[in-house]
Amino acid sequence: MYIMYRLVCVECGESFPPAEILYQCTRCGHLLAVEYDLETIGVDVAVWKRRPLSVWRYREILPVSIEPVSLQEGGTPLYHLSRIGEEIGVPHLYAKHEGMNPTGSFKDRGMTVGVSMALQLGRTSVACASTGNTSASLAAYAAKAGIPAVVLLPAGKVALGKVAQALMHGARVLSIRGNFDKALEMVHELCLSHGLYLLNSVNPFRLEGQKTIGFEALDQLGEVPDRMVLPVGNAGNISAVYKGFTELTTLGIMDRIPMMTGIQASGSSPVVRAIHEGLPEVISETNPETVATAIRIGAPVNAEKALAAIRKTGGTAESVTDGEILSMQRDLARKEGIGVEPASAASVAGVKRLREMGAIDRDEKIVCVVTGHLLKDPETVIRQCEPPMEIDADLPSLLSALQRS
Repeated sequence: MYIMYRLVCVECGESFPPAEILYQCTRCGHLLAVEYDLETIGVDVAVWKRRPLSVWRYREILPVSIEPVSLQEGGTPLYHLSRIGEEIGVPHLYAKHEGMNPTGSFKDRGMTVGVSMALQLGRTSVACASTGNTSASLAAYAAKAGIPAVVLLPAGKVALGKVAQALMHGARVLSIRGNFDKALEMVHELCLSHGLYLLNSVNPFRLEGQKTIGFEALDQLGEVPDRMVLPVGNAGNISAVYKGFTELTTLGIMDRIPMMTGIQASGSSPVVRAIHEGLPEVISETNPETVATAIRIGAPVNAEKALAAIRKTGGTAESVTDGEILSMQRDLARKEGIGVEPASAASVAGVKRLREMGAIDRDEKIVCVVTGHLLKDPETVIRQCEPPMEIDADLPSLLSALQRS
């Protein structure tokens, strides 16, 4: 199957042939997006619905023409948050649990497409900078493809579960004495100078896989939600989901686009500031800090796409404190049975905050994307919970302990 597409600059509109390996516009330096000839692509929704729910259900509007490198990603559950929704006054509240992907985060959607494109474009090694989830996913998909992977991490700033995944899958993992933004700068230079294929979200092909989060949510909900709420770190996910919705609208599959809403941690919130202050672009934060390590990013590379997504749909952006994030992480686990890492809980915490502010109506149908699994960051979980009580191995001791608790 041959897919008709080209790379287009989101700022100046300059276009580039699909076989050219680029991460930004050579004319103005802005981001690139994949643009399809949607008028010539045959999309039959009935055919889509006969396929399993997965990233590759929607293959006609993905750029991969070879057999994809796949670990059966996608098809993640959409949960109705009945208890939490009633408590915060939004009864039609849903969570799309991306932690149920093969390596435990939404990044797998991007990597199945990104690593497939690396092979399609003739590259034999891949690399990324990461706050954790990208490295875990890249390492797994590179292993599946049989190619080497290089990962740069900010030293001491990545949850242990994510580092373990990258190491076990065989990536070359290097910790730098600097933050994520510096790691990204370095790996970008490495890829340009030594021919590795860069698979951070500055790569437009990676976002193509991530847009299928929205496609699946639409199929599962059976209607267009009023609002999509996503945690924002490097801002790739909110940009990707918005782009996918615009394509479905052009194809006549959707008649409107949900209000795109981004949630950041208060200690790492450049997108929120830009939205609140009406800035044309984000102002980078040099020392972002939050317990939600996956969104601890001060200079999001997809910020210009994210700002456009929020503004064009009448959405918004809001920040939540680490306390609000951790409280919602516990509520999701204990009231809904859904285990997520801290950054994932930010989206639902953001809905609670926006509802308290009066910025969300009670009757809105809202889909929150929860991006990673509880076990991604076990240290943060352990710090929040009481340790197991040690007792003698007899029934009276057991009964006594249960009465005390």
